[in-house]
Amino acid sequence: MREEESVGKKQAFRSGFVAIVGRPNAGKSTLVNRLVGQKIAIVTSKPQTTRNRIQGIVTSAEGQIIFIDTPGMHEANSALGRQMMQELAAALEGIDVLLLMMDVSRPELRADELLLEKARRFRGKTILALNKIDRLPKLLPVTESFAKAFDFAAIVPVSALKGSGCDALLKEIWKHLPEGAPYFPEDQVTDQPERFLASEIIREKAIQVMYHEVPYALAVFAEKFEETPKLLRIEALLNVERDSQKKILIGHKGEMIKRIGTEARKELERLFGTKIYLGLHVKVAPDWRENPQKVRELDWRHQLEELTEAAHDREDQEDQEDQEE
Repeated sequence: MREEESVGKKQAFRSGFVAIVGRPNAGKSTLVNRLVGQKIAIVTSKPQTTRNRIQGIVTSAEGQIIFIDTPGMHEANSALGRQMMQELAAALEGIDVLLLMMDVSRPELRADELLLEKARRFRGKTILALNKIDRLPKLLPVTESFAKAFDFAAIVPVSALKGSGCDALLKEIWKHLPEGAPYFPEDQVTDQPERFLASEIIREKAIQVMYHEVPYALAVFAEKFEETPKLLRIEALLNVERDSQKKILIGHKGEMIKRIGTEARKELERLFGTKIYLGLHVKVAPDWRENPQKVRELDWRHQLEELTEAAHDREDQEDQEDQEE
C-alpha cells in the first residue's frame, strides 16, 4: 500500500505561477526563453528592455509552470518607470513561488538588498537563481553569503545563456508547486497576443542597432495585423520623443529603418511560420515616457481591450446599417 501511495505522489500533476524578479539585465528574459524552449521575451544588452510582465508556460508530464518575466527592479523616475514597477508588483500577486535572480558577475549590495526585501515580504517559498556563473571564478563565497542573508528554499547556480543548471532549477521549482490541473493547454507557451510579440520583436531589432538614448525613447505598436492564407501583413508604428531620434532611427536614405525591418521580418517569419509583409513608420511623440496615457498604451492587455471595443463598435455599426436597410 505504501509503495502504491508513493507512486501516486510521484505522478501527481503540479501547476502554479512563478514570478522571476531581479535587477535590470540579470538575465530574466533569457532564462524564460531557455526554460520555455522558444523565444517569447525579447533580449538585448540594454537594461530595462522588458516593460510588461510576460508569462511563459512550461508543460511536462510532471506539471505546468507559468513563469512571469518581470521588468528589472529599479528606481522609477518617469511615468514609464512607474508603470514598469506596477507591472512588477502585479506579477507578485497570487504566485506560488518567488524566483529571485542575481547576476553574480555584477554584485550591487543596495540593489540586492532590495531584492532580498521582496523575499522577506513574500509569504511563500523563495528560490534564488545565481546567474552567469560562468563569469565567476569562485561561487562558494557568494552562495554562502546569500544563504546567511535569507532562508531560501533552494539556491541554484545557473547560466541562462548556456543552459547549465536550468534542469536543476526546474526540479527545485516542481517541489514547491501545489498539486492541481493545468491552467493552459499543453501546447501553449505564452499568454501574449501575436501582434504584441511582433511589436516586441521589432523593438528588439531596433534596440540592437541603436545607441545612446534612442532605445529608451522607443515604443512600438502593431497597428495592423492582417492574416491571409499566404501572407501576414503587419504595419507597425515606431514612436520616439524627438526629431533627432527619428532621423537616427530612419538613418541615411532610410538605411537604418530598412535594416531593422529586414531583421525583424526574418525573425517573425521563423516565429510565425509564414511569409510576412512588414511596414514600419516612425513618428515623434514628444516626451511620451512622461505621459501616463501613452505609457498605458504599451500594455498589451490595454491594447487588447481597445481592439475588442473597436470590434464591438464595428459590429454595432453594421447591425445599425442592416436595420436601416
